[in-house]
Amino acid sequence: MVAIRQQQALLKRFLHINGFLCRYSSTNTERFKQFIEQRRMDARAISRPDPVVKKIDSPEFRSIFTQELKDLIALFERYNFEIRVAGGAVRDILMNMNPKDVDIATTATPTEMKEIFTKENIRMVNMNGEKHGTITPRINDRENFEITTLRIDAITDGRHAEVIHTTDWLLDANRRDLTINSMFLGFDGTLYDYFYGYEDLQKRRVAFVGDPDMRIKEDYLRILRYFRFYGRIAEESNRHDEETLRIITKNAEGLARISGERIWQEWKKILSGNFGIELTEAMINCQLAPHMGLPDAPNVPEFLRVAKQVRSFDPKLQPITVLSALLNTPEDAVNLNMRLKFTVYERELCYFITQNREETATIDELLPFQQLCLQTISSVKLKKEYVLELLKYHGKRELYQQLLDWPIPQFPIKGNVLIANGAPKGPKLGVVLDRLKIIWSNNQYNMTQEQLLEHLPAVLEEINVKKK
Repeated sequence: MVAIRQQQALLKRFLHINGFLCRYSSTNTERFKQFIEQRRMDARAISRPDPVVKKIDSPEFRSIFTQELKDLIALFERYNFEIRVAGGAVRDILMNMNPKDVDIATTATPTEMKEIFTKENIRMVNMNGEKHGTITPRINDRENFEITTLRIDAITDGRHAEVIHTTDWLLDANRRDLTINSMFLGFDGTLYDYFYGYEDLQKRRVAFVGDPDMRIKEDYLRILRYFRFYGRIAEESNRHDEETLRIITKNAEGLARISGERIWQEWKKILSGNFGIELTEAMINCQLAPHMGLPDAPNVPEFLRVAKQVRSFDPKLQPITVLSALLNTPEDAVNLNMRLKFTVYERELCYFITQNREETATIDELLPFQQLCLQTISSVKLKKEYVLELLKYHGKRELYQQLLDWPIPQFPIKGNVLIANGAPKGPKLGVVLDRLKIIWSNNQYNMTQEQLLEHLPAVLEEINVKKK
């Protein structure tokens, strides 16, 4: 009965996606069967004859078995649906790492899962995932599990996919991007590997499932996922398959169709991971730069120089600091932000570095950098973080440490006091504050409010504002 209901649901979804009006005619039913069978034949042509590779009983595998997971396994067994660990958790366990998250795949449809959890009085959270086939139950009111129905990509447009559900594990594995992400792990320890991901993981090799050109055209973000996972598993910075890089270069323009937020999410992980600098250089060599918001001729030599200096401070680099080195002008920073949609912190840091790097490059004393910290009408603490990143950019290790240890002094005068004494409101007040802070810092931060007010008339005259 369950199998019949699932088949009807699959047919209904297939017909909806393909725009057929006569939903349950024998012709359309046959067409649906042919579609599924063709996908299955294509997958079998490149898959392993027997997907069962080995049994696992490692400490990392045993670490996932919380009481909540055991209860979830028992629940699905009781309702005769299969579940397996999918994706990154399988890869982590095989690399002898405890997985942070355990994503689960199942033969149950979202509707069937909701019926089960409702019947068992199990709360479901984050219902936004349902449109992607994911249901998230909260087991024992202690632990959430993302459980996704097996699926087939029926229609793809380079960004998103229209999917139909399936009960065939091979077809679900066949729709995934990389072989190392296409494996499943049964809760009895059985490793299911349809596309030789286990061997690729042993060789620290990143390969697409099936035809790389087809996989990339299904979703162009997979170009960046290739580089991100290379950083995750590779042991050397530049052992790419040349044919893979050629196909990525061929499809570079497809990245223009991907939203800036999705690109930056992946690129930030690349820069923060292993070989982030080398991988970014490889991405530029694959002609991805103009489609990711970079100038047509990014400053790669400066990028490599700055990256080396920043790494000497801290292997965990701030992605924006090194990324700024690829930009030739402050206008490039504006364009990059328009493409990638930085956070406010990232945007302001990128603007700050590109605007101040040239005039500070030859300064070798602390005071000018302290003064830079104070030139703000908002948080001096935040501005100090920007200046510290600027010092990393320049490789000024001694000045960086001195500024890091510098306790920020309290400026003795407030804006409302200046306004009461004739200073203008609005943006020009910030100019007045900056001028007074320079005077204050030049006097070793040892001036009272009254002493600073004595300088106010001269500052106002300097900026051509008449005192009321």
